[in-house]
Amino acid sequence: MVVVGPTASGKTALAGALAARLSITVISADARQVYRGLDVGTAKPDVELRRRVPHLGLDLIAVGERYSAGRFAADAARWIDEVRGSGRTPVVVGGTGFYIRALGEGLFQEPELDPARRDALREWTDRLEPGALARWAGRLDPQFGGGGRQRGARAIEVALLTGHPLSHWQQVARDTGAIRPWYIQLTLPRDVLHRRIAERVDRMLAGGLVDEVRTVLAAGAAPDAPGLDAVGYREVIAAERGTLPREQVRDAIVIATRQYAKRQETWFRNQLSAASHQRSAAPAQVWRLDATLPVSDMADQVLARWRTVSTDG
Repeated sequence: MVVVGPTASGKTALAGALAARLSITVISADARQVYRGLDVGTAKPDVELRRRVPHLGLDLIAVGERYSAGRFAADAARWIDEVRGSGRTPVVVGGTGFYIRALGEGLFQEPELDPARRDALREWTDRLEPGALARWAGRLDPQFGGGGRQRGARAIEVALLTGHPLSHWQQVARDTGAIRPWYIQLTLPRDVLHRRIAERVDRMLAGGLVDEVRTVLAAGAAPDAPGLDAVGYREVIAAERGTLPREQVRDAIVIATRQYAKRQETWFRNQLSAASHQRSAAPAQVWRLDATLPVSDMADQVLARWRTVSTDG
């Protein structure tokens, strides 16, 4: 089970309801919750839930460190094996799309590339105009979907230096991936999501978000350190530095969170559709669940469906 959806859609609440019905361990796929000391602004599961339900993937690194999608996929694959070995059911829960994709599609193991040829090729791609770079990437990899200079250059580099397009190596990774994901995508109307986002922001501010930021900064973290560049933290930091009026912090966080949630929805809609249609022996299954339902009803529906999915698998 891989529970995904935009921020404030109810992923954590669903995990808690599932835990009352099934012996699960939650594997967090959230790029913000990996940071120690960032609890309020990342909406980490509360102490009671974490006491009741084992969670992995939380509090892994200090603010200022980086944690890649590839590292998450490797760690999560190990955690899944350990959870299964203990007799529990692993449930991946999170909204960081790159983490989800890295785990669900397997790790792309890059073949060894000649350093001198790679450096020469990078000098050439650096000189290309964006349009020309994208055209070259598309010629060398017909499945290249765009995404900026870095991705275009990457597609060209892999294709020319390995003899196979990047999409080929990604397909190999899918075929040897750590899991066969069953995606449970939480969906809800835009107005309901916006209301939940506003309520969450109010809870964060009432729950000590500003003090949390001050504590992290006082401990020596840079204002622009990885972790503090997330929605919520950057607005509070702007207020602390005097570049954002304090009375505007709440609305600024709400607006930025809405924008982030919209990007998440678009990403999951596109990526999960592609995953369900991928050319492999076992394409991913995607099930969309109405997140406006009572959480107990959602959990019952998930478990009923899960018995069918896991039996078929």
